[in-house]
Amino acid sequence: MLTGVYKAEKKDHTVYYRAGITFKGRHISLGSYQTENEAHKAYQAASELLSDTRDLDKATGLTEYLPFDKLVSLINFRDNDMYIPTPIYLHKNYFSYYLSIHRELKFDIDDLFYYSSHRILQRQGHLYVNDYGMQVTILSRYGIKNHAVKNRDYHFVNGDENDFRYSNIEVINPYFGVTRIEKKGTYSYRVRIHINGNVTVGTYKNITHAAIAYNKAVDTAKKAGIAKNFPENYIEELSGSEYAEIYRKIKLSPNFSEYLDSL
Repeated sequence: MLTGVYKAEKKDHTVYYRAGITFKGRHISLGSYQTENEAHKAYQAASELLSDTRDLDKATGLTEYLPFDKLVSLINFRDNDMYIPTPIYLHKNYFSYYLSIHRELKFDIDDLFYYSSHRILQRQGHLYVNDYGMQVTILSRYGIKNHAVKNRDYHFVNGDENDFRYSNIEVINPYFGVTRIEKKGTYSYRVRIHINGNVTVGTYKNITHAAIAYNKAVDTAKKAGIAKNFPENYIEELSGSEYAEIYRKIKLSPNFSEYLDSL
């Protein structure tokens, strides 16, 4: 066998070849290949990369022999003495997760353990991970719900949509059915519920009251016979008695009651 190549066999007895390299006392698998020569070229590419100082931009030519994800992991191990199986490169106060050659995501070091063991996937513009058999959007780690709209419910402070550091993500609205409205520097919160289209419940000065108004609208709709599985808001900062008092006093728009009566 050529250097760095290991012969293997599938269950159906088909022969293939695995490439691997040992660096800093750790054996690293480089992947599986159909021919011994291809596996050896992967080993040579990894050996070349680990013995020089080229950065990721200058190493992308080696993707002919090694997957891009593996390039990132090898360069990070070479430079930072930490082998991470996902495409992460460590910086002083943050890390980069390379979704592709052309897309670099930035995260706080606090998230390193999570993304070291969870691979980020992309579908229809949404970024998610598979977590305990479920597809979970990465925005959910910031308290941003699946229905959230960028620049309405959250926004990136510095305008960089690839910067997921906590200081760069402002959650404008964490609640279902609530939209923040700005007028002459003053904020109010409009509540809508989706029945047969969006129906306005009312406008409130306080976001917490708006979230409770939405919940009350859900309860009112159910009592009116609307058989729909509405999401509901959970307000952590309120005790049960505080919530109940606000719920009792909060008023819903007369137009909303008229709408329910018309159904």
